[in-house]
Amino acid sequence: MGKNPSEIKNKDVRTKMFIALKKEKDKAKKKQKLENKNKPKQIPKTIENQRVKDETFVTDLQNDPELVFDMNTDEISKQLNRKKRSKTDDDTDMTQEEFDAKTSSENEEELSDDDESDDESTDPKILITTNDIKIGFKTYKFCRELSRILPNADYFYKKNVRLSKIIPAAVQRNYSAILVVNENRKEPDGLMISLLPEGPTMNFKLSSLRLSDEIKNGGGFTKHKPEIIMNNFNTRLGLQIGRSFATLFPTDPQYEGRHAITFHNQRDYIFFRHHRYIFRNAQKVGLQELGPKFTLKLRSLQKGTFDKKFGEYEWVQKRHEMESNRRKFSI
Repeated sequence: MGKNPSEIKNKDVRTKMFIALKKEKDKAKKKQKLENKNKPKQIPKTIENQRVKDETFVTDLQNDPELVFDMNTDEISKQLNRKKRSKTDDDTDMTQEEFDAKTSSENEEELSDDDESDDESTDPKILITTNDIKIGFKTYKFCRELSRILPNADYFYKKNVRLSKIIPAAVQRNYSAILVVNENRKEPDGLMISLLPEGPTMNFKLSSLRLSDEIKNGGGFTKHKPEIIMNNFNTRLGLQIGRSFATLFPTDPQYEGRHAITFHNQRDYIFFRHHRYIFRNAQKVGLQELGPKFTLKLRSLQKGTFDKKFGEYEWVQKRHEMESNRRKFSI
């Protein structure tokens, strides 16, 4: 056995022996790395990939006729199926001259009457307000940024009017959803989304909010319709939540704007992110975070529009029952 370098009293000899041992260890590491190069990489165990799948977990959506039928007949499908005027099946048989003539006539109609075209638009129309009359400056800024992110969204200062009266008025004005931001100690801590006119209504806990001016190297807002990315909504409840988010945005994104909004679900926490991307080359993509960014945690899912007294709840968070197993998730 070789002598331990720490037992050698001569400093020069001890240093040389230590360097020699270090070189031998480096050679052994390189040799082992070459041997393990062709071996399959081991996937680390995490709470996410060790998830316990219950009966509501969707493995194959296309081969589940019951789920497909429910998704095609529920109240959310009516809003998702709304589209702007586009080419019908008859347009495919048109000649180029007929198509050009039809396009020019439609453009003249849109230019002649802007109000009429706005009424015919099937893009979602969103109403944003707050739960309290007096709100802090950060809550106000968050509502304004939501109105810029969501195309065709309006922010209204809440006066002394109950939400039960605001919802029917919003339905009469053809709003497709209402977003209510809740505040606690001058900090936004909750978000309620109620799809109009038939629901459902989702109540979320809001946390980890950072506005666009609080993000380093953040960019400005654009008026382009964003691309929407839904990630990891794998249960029946998760599909319902993800499809409800999708109804808040138009179905025809404007790709020239190069900005995308992501809803990423992980361990029943939904992370909201807003980015602008640029293709640097065929392999690399650059990302710029625009903001705001925040995290949502589902508290309840209610059928129909918001009804505090007589509302029927489809799902309610029961902390002690649902969080007993750390590897079991609802969304």
